[in-house]
Amino acid sequence: MSLADVKKNAQERMNKSIETLKADLAKVRTGRAHTGILDHVMVEYYGSPTPLTGVANVTLIDARTIGVQPFEKKMLTTVEKAIRDADLGLNPSSFGEMIRVPTPPLTEERRKEMVKLVKSEAEDAKIAVRNIRRDANEQLKKMVKDKTASEDDERRASDEVQKLTDKFVADIDKLVVEKEKEILTV
Repeated sequence: MSLADVKKNAQERMNKSIETLKADLAKVRTGRAHTGILDHVMVEYYGSPTPLTGVANVTLIDARTIGVQPFEKKMLTTVEKAIRDADLGLNPSSFGEMIRVPTPPLTEERRKEMVKLVKSEAEDAKIAVRNIRRDANEQLKKMVKDKTASEDDERRASDEVQKLTDKFVADIDKLVVEKEKEILTV
């Protein structure tokens, strides 16, 4: 493994940490409706759990309402029950062939809880990024010990890994600020 491979591997793993954080933040409910809230809802479809998007079309009706239209009419009650049972604090109701899912406005207390949750998720992501930095630095030290890289090369590569870490931590902070603003906007 070369120095470039170590840096590339670290960068790819840090990117995955950011993607995971983005996915986790998408699950956090804000005062506005967004279809991402329902991404993790599983529906019993012919005996096997299937993601909601696999059995229905999910759209935004307005800023506070999500529309869910099952591909098959007979799935209407099953989909409605799955959304209700998903423990998201949502109360879906059927209108003909469509299910309307109104998102209730968040209380100030709930908003503060959501911000704490977002900060906790961000801290986990930062820890993951720092662990990746530590692993990369250990690999670099091992390369010096095995005489496959010079100490100068190791120091330069270590500095570059640190710059990568700083960049990803800044990206995480930026994501948190955006999500916090989104949550606190009434």
